Amino acid sequence: MKYQALDMQTPTTKTTAVSSLSRRLRAGGVYRREDLAVNSNAVDRHLKQLQASGRVKKLSQGLYYVPRQSAFGELPPDEKELVAAFLRDDDFLILSPASYNTLGLGTTQLYNRTVVYNHKRHGLFSFGNRTFDFRMKPKFPHKLSPEFLFVDVLNNLEELAEEREVLLENAQRTAHSYNRRKLLQATTSYGNVSTRKLIKEWLHA
Repeated sequence: MKYQALDMQTPTTKTTAVSSLSRRLRAGGVYRREDLAVNSNAVDRHLKQLQASGRVKKLSQGLYYVPRQSAFGELPPDEKELVAAFLRDDDFLILSPASYNTLGLGTTQLYNRTVVYNHKRHGLFSFGNRTFDFRMKPKFPHKLSPEFLFVDVLNNLEELAEEREVLLENAQRTAHSYNRRKLLQATTSYGNVSTRKLIKEWLHA
């Protein structure tokens, strides 16, 4: 009888346990299952109850989001918080290929995925209706700069939808408009072999 008594939970006990976990969740927060398990003795059951009530949403296996509301409706998870929770690390750089459009090289495409340079994961991962392209890199800056984007677009020419030769012509034409020291530094730090060769030829022409 003692074992059965410990194994059974009344509705009040269940509600209290779920409520206790719910109170620990921050609106807009992204959580891994193992992080929540610390505060629950039945985390999978409690997560199902919280999903049923709309308190949390499942982004992927083991990753959950606490919806945050605005005057216009439910907001998506913050990109940085989502990626940090997935990687369990804050050393990464988020880049949308559409960022290349700011360089004035003739790129105009809008891409339906976000690139994440990091040290831990590689591959395409979907969270809800968003896809992230995780790429392991030995080095990347902590924030985007025009010089880094210029180097990066040349590193990834083969992936872009635009005409390669047109992009190269425009890049050669605009290379001298950048801060020479910063561009050479970005080229040396982040450029692949062909990118380093091209930029150094352009700057010394």
